[in-house]
Amino acid sequence: MADKVLIYSRFPKTMMARFAERFELLDTGGKPAREVFSADELGGIRAKLTAGGSPLGAEAMDLFPKLGAIVCYGTGYDGVDLKAAAARNIAVGHSPGANAASVADIAMTLMLATTRRILVADQYVRSGDWAASKQSPMMRPQAGMPGRRIGVYGMGEIGRKIAARCAAFESEVGYFSRSKYDLPYQYFPTLEALADWCSVLMIAVRAGAETQHVIDADILGRLGEHGYIVNISRGSVIDEKALVAALTDRTIAGAGLDVFEKEPHAPDALTALPNVVFAPHIGGHTLESHVAMQNCVLANLTAFFAGKTLPHGVKSA
Repeated sequence: MADKVLIYSRFPKTMMARFAERFELLDTGGKPAREVFSADELGGIRAKLTAGGSPLGAEAMDLFPKLGAIVCYGTGYDGVDLKAAAARNIAVGHSPGANAASVADIAMTLMLATTRRILVADQYVRSGDWAASKQSPMMRPQAGMPGRRIGVYGMGEIGRKIAARCAAFESEVGYFSRSKYDLPYQYFPTLEALADWCSVLMIAVRAGAETQHVIDADILGRLGEHGYIVNISRGSVIDEKALVAALTDRTIAGAGLDVFEKEPHAPDALTALPNVVFAPHIGGHTLESHVAMQNCVLANLTAFFAGKTLPHGVKSA
């Protein structure tokens, strides 16, 4: 009999196909498990598969007395209460670095689209204004990448790949992280110092209580009227109200956003602005990344049911 795994978050069935070959999946479709399955069906559940950002606290854990593993699909695990899991001897796993390259790619895409005003340029062509030689102040020359100062906040796997890509574009790269690394980029001791220095701030830090709304009005003000911000981390890192205000009054020049505070709902105050480029949290959404993340999930689940330590485990808080 195949081991049972509860699918706690809502995932497309195509993303679950490889897991269904190895395990018996109880898919909640993102609904509360008790609304979908009976107590008898859930009583023996020992492992959950979840999206890292989905809230999963002590109360949800206590519904499953035999729960021993929570495996996150993706690198993030900010929705999981690690202290509650540790107190219940529940192992937590994720997919570290599996989607780093594709997330770094979308960060570069958003940065270039924002700083070079690609959406505005696209509309300029589609509208016929270019063919009609109609002048547009939005089409005036913008600063290019060579010599541009790019600040990377967070120097994990994703941050390093972003930095390497920016360096290849002949930009200056600086970073702020909890630790200083032996890297060919300028290190700044505080986020404030990094924001003062750079013209584009790339957010690649892990979400958590310590980074909640860390990008606030003060940090945005330090970027200045020619500054841009790109977020491929989590929406919680930026104070969205402060961001809307900074974009509206031109405290900063623009933003590129792949994540939002309350997904999938981007606030109207943001979507109404012309100086923002949006993506629907697709940073890690490439074929290669999904294969890599699924490999990590399979490795974690296989190890757990074999009584072994998760190969891609998260350290307890």
